[in-house]
Amino acid sequence: MVNIDDFVKRLETVLDYYGLNASAFADKIGVQRSSMSHLLSGRNKPSLDFVMKILEVFPDVDLYWILIGRGNFPKTNEEENVEISKPSAPILPIQNSDQNLFSTFETNEKEEKLETKKSSTPKNVNFDLEDDEIEKIVLFYKNGTFKAYSP
Repeated sequence: MVNIDDFVKRLETVLDYYGLNASAFADKIGVQRSSMSHLLSGRNKPSLDFVMKILEVFPDVDLYWILIGRGNFPKTNEEENVEISKPSAPILPIQNSDQNLFSTFETNEKEEKLETKKSSTPKNVNFDLEDDEIEKIVLFYKNGTFKAYSP
C-alpha cells in the first residue's frame, strides 16, 4: 500500500530534481493544478493515471521508487534492461479462407464433449433456508449457456 506522506516526499524530490514548481509540473504531465495541490497537501491520493503520466513524461522516475520507495531515482541503466520473452511458437496467419477465428474453438469444444462424457453427480450442499424464499435458480453450463428457473 502506498504511504501518502512518503509518496509526497518522493514527488517533491522529483520536482526539485527537475527544477519545477507544482504548477509547472502539473502542466507538464497534463493534470489540473488543483489536483497537484490537493495531492501535495495530502488531501487526495495519487491515481494510477497520475502516476502513469509522471512515468510517461519523466522516464528517469522508477515506478517502484515513486510508489513504495524501492529502487533509485533517477533510474540506473541496469534497471532499464528488461528481458522480453519470445513466443515459444511462431504465430502464423490462416492460409485457408474457409476457416474463421472460431473454427479451432468449435473443434476443441466437440473434442472436449467427447472426452468428458462422464456422469457427474451434483454435490449436495446444505443451505440454511429457514426464513428465506427462493427467488430464482440459475444453472450455468460449461458451454457458456445458462437456464433460469423461477418457482
